[in-house]
Amino acid sequence: MAHALSLARQAAAMGEVPVGAVVVRDGQVIGAGFNRREVDKDPTAHAELLAIRQAAQHIGDWRLDGCTLFVTLEPCAMCTGAMVLARVGRCVYGCTDPKGGFMGTLGNLHDDPRLNHRLPVTPGVCGEESAALLRSFFRRLRSSRG
Repeated sequence: MAHALSLARQAAAMGEVPVGAVVVRDGQVIGAGFNRREVDKDPTAHAELLAIRQAAQHIGDWRLDGCTLFVTLEPCAMCTGAMVLARVGRCVYGCTDPKGGFMGTLGNLHDDPRLNHRLPVTPGVCGEESAALLRSFFRRLRSSRG
């Protein structure tokens, strides 16, 4: 999670919402990303999707079973759906997202019995530090807009 937090800080330095994600398999980081929606002008450039893409390229397979995705903010429906489709083995996230989180807050897409894959989730890991990064970012954003 420390690596994901470092990536989130990089995102904030670029003016992006500070979210970082890493995919780990057998103790090795095989994918990493941070939010790039503003920079790339891409609504799908979420940290999790970028990390998943890099991990799949690294192993040469779209199936990420046996992998754990660490992310600083509870994943949205799009990112949770991508984890289900990629067969990610587990997700660990920092703070909850009351406006978009789909791993327990607004829904439980990761555990829907109608889907062909479900994954365990561990919330709250480095949650306060993740939340503090987001609060600080949005405080600065609001003050700069006057």
